[in-house]
Amino acid sequence: MTLEPVAPDDPRMRDYTRPQITALLGELHRLGLPYGLLWGSACAGETILDGRLLVDFGNAPVSTLLNLLQLLRNLEGSGRG
Repeated sequence: MTLEPVAPDDPRMRDYTRPQITALLGELHRLGLPYGLLWGSACAGETILDGRLLVDFGNAPVSTLLNLLQLLRNLEGSGRG
C-alpha cells in the first residue's frame, strides 16, 4: 500500500505532543536499526515553527518523522529487513 507523504504544513502536525513524538522516535529507532538508521539523540525539539513542534535531528518537522516511519513500516510489511 502506498500512501501520500505527509506535508510539513499539514494542519494535523500541530496536534502532536512531546510524548507522542517521543513514542514515534522510539518506533523509528526500532524499525530503522536493521537499516542503519540511528538517531540516538533525537527527541521532541524545543523549537516551534508556525505552531508545530520540530523533531531534534536537524530540526526536522514531524512530517519527516512520520514519512520515515511509513517507509520503514512498508519495508517491514513487505518482508524485507
